[in-house]
Amino acid sequence: MEPIIPPIRNAARALIRQDNHILLLRKDGYEEGERFALPGGGQDPGETLEQALNRECVEEIGTRVAIHDLVYVADYFKPRDTTPRSTRHLVEFLFTCTVPDNYAPVNGQHPDKHQVEVVWARLDELGKLPLYPRSLAPYLGESRESAGTVYLGTLDW
Repeated sequence: MEPIIPPIRNAARALIRQDNHILLLRKDGYEEGERFALPGGGQDPGETLEQALNRECVEEIGTRVAIHDLVYVADYFKPRDTTPRSTRHLVEFLFTCTVPDNYAPVNGQHPDKHQVEVVWARLDELGKLPLYPRSLAPYLGESRESAGTVYLGTLDW
């Protein structure tokens, strides 16, 4: 394994499902082409996970979210495009969230570097999308009652 960049990075993600759809960021500009990701991002020092998640959602999807339940926690070792090669250790906290009733997908005031748009993707087509992290896809359509354990362990990026 490549050297791990310190420190471990916490990230909060919003799992927003509505009418058999899930809200995702569509990103492009990668060697592999486009990819999709959940809204959210890194926790800054002095921020709670909820504060970080709402800040990231305003920046990326243009709205605050109502945060409900913590549904998953997972470790990731994300390869970094650095010279020399390195790895970032991420601990991801996924919360079920809702957006305001009148929300329409839109990029927020400070979208991610490669973010192109915000989309409602069909849950039944999630397996066909280039989702990152890929190993998360099987968990995103589950209701909390069937989800099982909260800690998913180490998942592949």
